[in-house]
Amino acid sequence: MAAALSSFHLHHHHHHLSVFRKPSLSLLKKPLRATRITSSLEFNITFAPPKPKPKLPANLKSDAASLSLPPGQLFIPWIVRGEDGNLKLQSHPPAHLLHALADAKTQPKKTKEKVKKDSGGNVKAKLETEPTRSKAARRFYNENFRDQAQRLSKVLAAAGVASRRSSEELIFEGKVTVNGSVCNTPQTRVDPGRDVIYVNGNRLPRRLPPKVYFALNKPKGYICSSGEKQSKSVMCLFDDYFKSWDKRNPGLSKPRLFTVGRLDVATTGLIIVTNDGDFAQEIAHPSSNLSKEYIATIDGVVNKRHLFAISKGTVIEGVHCTPDSVELLPQQPNTSRPRLRIVVHEGRNHEVRELVKNAGLEIHSLKRIRIGGFRLPSDLGLGKHVELKQTDLKTLGWKC
Repeated sequence: MAAALSSFHLHHHHHHLSVFRKPSLSLLKKPLRATRITSSLEFNITFAPPKPKPKLPANLKSDAASLSLPPGQLFIPWIVRGEDGNLKLQSHPPAHLLHALADAKTQPKKTKEKVKKDSGGNVKAKLETEPTRSKAARRFYNENFRDQAQRLSKVLAAAGVASRRSSEELIFEGKVTVNGSVCNTPQTRVDPGRDVIYVNGNRLPRRLPPKVYFALNKPKGYICSSGEKQSKSVMCLFDDYFKSWDKRNPGLSKPRLFTVGRLDVATTGLIIVTNDGDFAQEIAHPSSNLSKEYIATIDGVVNKRHLFAISKGTVIEGVHCTPDSVELLPQQPNTSRPRLRIVVHEGRNHEVRELVKNAGLEIHSLKRIRIGGFRLPSDLGLGKHVELKQTDLKTLGWKC
């Protein structure tokens, strides 16, 4: 056994030296032969078996087999639960995930409300964060959504304290306080929702009454004045309306109503009553060019020369006024007096009466039946009123 091992060792050493020996030219010329070294030693090498791959459910196998993707495209499997409650395999994300991602991109970021604290650390009030937009967008927001501060005298008049002129007198007399201090300036900008306002010791309500608009069929003998000393004012015709105000609008102060323009005590017909000062100023101003239609009943006979004299116009308060149209209406069977339809737009004081008087005629009765595009309802009785709708206000030229 030792002899065999020694011979094997010598043979192996000889072979090792023959490999690293410099080859001769004769050996390079000869073709090399593949030699195989055999050994009696055997090595038993084993490897762990591969892990078994997870098996898909039967329904997922069918879904995976049905998916056909273009060659080279990355496949991202999505396992979702179908309407039947079973899991299925698909190549696109579920619909609810796509909707959630779309909504997450479009939703604006929520801004934290700034909190105002006092020296003790107590929360006093939350400050509203204004939208950070362009100047035009901020102007639109302020004009349409944000409550603007108004003049103190205007706020008092809108709250029904008194007329704007009387409210200014109350302010000058020192009977109005704002946030605990006496205010003597009617132009002071206040917000009744935030500022604490007292008039003669009475707290002004935070909420102002809503804007209301009425069409009144004024009777003869009533004057267009809201003064308390006037016993036969058109405001007396709204007593029933004010009696039911508290039931219809609990917690709100009663509005202070006034007429838009005036009709003299002997003239009947259409007149607008409201508590909106801006609306009244725009409608009553001569620049609005709103036409007003009157029916004048005449004592005596009307000839063509009378119609020509009326259409020619006359001077009223230093201004030459001419009517838009003059028309002799057909005679009615129940009256023998002629009637004239006269349309004017300037609205001067006693304009229609002065036009008829300048033509040498005498008016028996005068009635206004139209202002702008709004006509007095035929079924509205004398002394009755009807609330105007938004469409009616537009016919009056009000851009609400």
